[in-house]
Amino acid sequence: MNELAIKDLLYRLADDKLVIGHRNSEWCGFGPVLEEDIAFASMAQDELGHSLAYYLLLEGLGEGDTDQLAFNRSVAGFRSCHFVEMPIGDYAFSLMRHFLWDFADNVRITALKSSSYKPLSELAQKISREEKYHILHARTWISELCKGGEESRLRLQSALNEAFPMAFGLFEPTEFNAKLADSGVQLTEEELSSRWLELVTGIVKEIGLKLPTNYDTTPYIGGRKGYHSEHLESLIKEMSEVFVLEPTAKW
Repeated sequence: MNELAIKDLLYRLADDKLVIGHRNSEWCGFGPVLEEDIAFASMAQDELGHSLAYYLLLEGLGEGDTDQLAFNRSVAGFRSCHFVEMPIGDYAFSLMRHFLWDFADNVRITALKSSSYKPLSELAQKISREEKYHILHARTWISELCKGGEESRLRLQSALNEAFPMAFGLFEPTEFNAKLADSGVQLTEEELSSRWLELVTGIVKEIGLKLPTNYDTTPYIGGRKGYHSEHLESLIKEMSEVFVLEPTAKW
């Protein structure tokens, strides 16, 4: 089994979770209603916990201390996709990103349950128990808000038009794409993307929205190779602000 390929995958998984967790935590105290304030904070906490679990696997593979991996790498060292790096925007955008992200994550986690890399398959089994509440929350809210009147539906449609092209960055393949699939560690990114697209297409149609048909995914590709959006550097500075005061301490 190719250890470099597994490390590459784990960095992508961990960094996406770390970044989206911090982004979603920005709704704490600012949610449109108290229940959503709490919900986004809770889901953010889950994502940060999942990122730690992936970093612990990397630590076990000799990549260094988890805190150092999370908070003491350069921007170019991160492997997060552009989609999770984007600012939270308004609630419609954050909710639509939540929907697209968590259904993509669910497709990936479901596939990883059968991974030939046992530590990853065992972790996927654990994570999936929390993720089912994330997708339930996302589907429920976009469905209910689409029933909330013309303005509500139009705002969600606008958010979908903006977020959908970005989401394909979640499935940006790396040089290890085929190796991971051939060794049974993970399905190809193309197969995961296809499963996700089929799933979200059905849900979007069911709730009365439309997927955009004329879009360009190119601006949102590159994160898996260390080429990031303009937003990641400031986010890293913010989330590591306390850590860098004493980077050798145990937090």
